[in-house]
Amino acid sequence: MSAERGLKVVIVGGVAGGMSTAARLRRLDETADIVVFERGPEVSYANCGLPYFVGGVITDREALLLQTPESLHRRFRLDVRVGHEVTRIDTDRRVVEVLDLANGATIEEGYDLLVLAAGARPRRDEPAGGVPMRSLRTVEDAVAIEAAVSRAGVRVVVVGGGYTGLEAVENLVAREAKVTLVQRGGQLLAPLDPEMAAPVMEAVRSRGVDVRLGVEVIAVHDDAVELSDGSVVEAEFIVDASGVVPETRLAADAGLLLGETGGISVDENCRTSDPHVFAVGDGVEKAELIGGGAALITMAGLANRHGRLVADVIAGREESARPAIGTGIVQVFGLAAAKTGRSEKQLRAEGRDFYVVHVHPGSHAGYYPGAETLSIKLLADPASDRILGAQVVGRDGVDKRIDVISTAVHAGLVASELAHLELAYAPQFGSAKDAVNILGYVAENTRTGTTPSVQWHELAAAREEGASLIDVRTPAEFAAGAMPGAINVPLDELRERLGELPAGPLVVHCQVGLRGHIATRMLLQHGRDVRNLDGGYRTWSDGVRSDRSGAFAS
Repeated sequence: MSAERGLKVVIVGGVAGGMSTAARLRRLDETADIVVFERGPEVSYANCGLPYFVGGVITDREALLLQTPESLHRRFRLDVRVGHEVTRIDTDRRVVEVLDLANGATIEEGYDLLVLAAGARPRRDEPAGGVPMRSLRTVEDAVAIEAAVSRAGVRVVVVGGGYTGLEAVENLVAREAKVTLVQRGGQLLAPLDPEMAAPVMEAVRSRGVDVRLGVEVIAVHDDAVELSDGSVVEAEFIVDASGVVPETRLAADAGLLLGETGGISVDENCRTSDPHVFAVGDGVEKAELIGGGAALITMAGLANRHGRLVADVIAGREESARPAIGTGIVQVFGLAAAKTGRSEKQLRAEGRDFYVVHVHPGSHAGYYPGAETLSIKLLADPASDRILGAQVVGRDGVDKRIDVISTAVHAGLVASELAHLELAYAPQFGSAKDAVNILGYVAENTRTGTTPSVQWHELAAAREEGASLIDVRTPAEFAAGAMPGAINVPLDELRERLGELPAGPLVVHCQVGLRGHIATRMLLQHGRDVRNLDGGYRTWSDGVRSDRSGAFAS
């Protein structure tokens, strides 16, 4: 005997948020009548894998399709209707108006509860003519781009240097396309601070990509795009990765409350201003942990988790959304860049107090073959030591370090506690003092004043105020590249050459900060006014090359 029919739940949109709601709700409630409307031809696909289909890493289009309407009906008895666009919501009558895109017919579907998972839409509209353009958000997008670059040498302009844009660039280069990357801001990967994004820029340019910073596309012609600096770039195809905006038309037309970010406003249960309507995914603003306000965070993991949460709430379970941290990672040409929480740019804009730590440890024990250098930046509150954000860049071990720090943020651990984490160690995986532990040691030294420091963008001001710069690297390192005006006194000779140091305040530095720390501790105990250049020559050189916007000008 079949179970008695229960609640009628209509879900608008599939993929991460919508399908997570539908599948979880069925697992909790066999009686619910669940209908999913998806305007596209696919309801469940791996959208994060789309760039890799373009690049040929994923060769089978079908591998991107996680479920079909037929498979979802067989397993979950879901009524999934692709090619159906919900055009209007009547919250008083609790019905949605639905357009069947195949035949143009319009129907009404009633609901007890409605879940909006419409996601976001590209920021830029496709041009009416000229060079063909696609975003990279659907399977159809990926198929169209892959077909457009089927021969070597196709000239492609990628608009946007964020996560998706960089993934597109990498995979277009793999297809031997001639790529120009256009980025409106003064650096790639805007979520990162400029000194942390510098290695990404180097990696992209080293593969022959023509990177144009600080410009926008202002016109699309038949065989070229025109940029805001007056230059013209030949193009046969455009990939639009300039970002997305929340898809909120349905919600706004229905009178649902939108938040200050422009996304749909929801409570801790993902319920909108109408108690019978929930919303999840990229179109919804999220409560943000570090700042305590609302933010638009377009992460697949959040969409999945919030979809599951809504199903739990509908099924009568006690559940609420945790504030979002904003953890993300991208890999381009073998280099990974990751972040969690706030950047220094954001904290400065918010007027918050913070201190900064840069370290450059090895990805695993240096004596074991294959160790790579990591660049890690930590931001923390000087009063409470609360971790406010972190960024990690490198070729090995980036993901596990950012995940450990993100977990620490979620758990409420303070920065100095990172020194005490017990992390798995074997020489091929890490060091006895893991990179995260080292971050904690340096954070503790910085916050307590054990090792006073100066940031790369503060160095010029310190020197203008009379500080002398002492380079404690070896003569060979100094000869290979040094800061103008620096005095080279190698660390191992420092005690014997104290009398040679100029009077007045000093800033010492080495390559990555460790020898500078040792020199600072030594000189402090000899009565000198001294600070260590945080992150050393490496962080300084990355910073001065990349801060085109002057955002960190002291």
